[in-house]
Amino acid sequence: MKTDYEPLFQVRAETGIAAPPDVVYAIVTDLSRSGEWSPECTGGKWISGIPGTVGAIFQGDNRRDPEVVAWAPVVRGTWSTTCEVVDAEPGRIFSWAMRDSSGCRQDSVWTYEFTGAGDGGCRLVHRFRMGAPTEGIRSITAGLTPADRQRFFADWTGKLADDLATTLARIKTVIETSGTGPESGTPR
Repeated sequence: MKTDYEPLFQVRAETGIAAPPDVVYAIVTDLSRSGEWSPECTGGKWISGIPGTVGAIFQGDNRRDPEVVAWAPVVRGTWSTTCEVVDAEPGRIFSWAMRDSSGCRQDSVWTYEFTGAGDGGCRLVHRFRMGAPTEGIRSITAGLTPADRQRFFADWTGKLADDLATTLARIKTVIETSGTGPESGTPR
């Protein structure tokens, strides 16, 4: 999606994992396991389309603790989101966009990129990009002063960067301690 403005959020993290890209892809795209690595997503389920393919829709279930950017008026506790797969190439890339309450795709995309490493492992990159403000961000920032909006965007960018790094560290641990390395070739 081409835009004529700077994105509100654009963060990334990466790590090496001792398992081939196709194995890492299969594990990371298993929605039911998201709670094993995500600081916020507790799991998910496919609700329409062919699971894991472009155009498929899933529900993500989430939980946020009260201390996360505690001063800001963000959703706390549990809630669900609806997402649409926008890119899916096994062993290469998996991306999804958040949908708004009307079911329209928003300019808010989460991506995993998988690249083979010379040692039989995988380089995993996790990205998040939000261009235009989503329905949720507009709601959060509507009553904030300009200074508090600026503070929110800075604090939320830090939170997102921490979440991506935490997610990758947990994925690495889950995969490397479950016997899915290059020598095994398949997940357990």
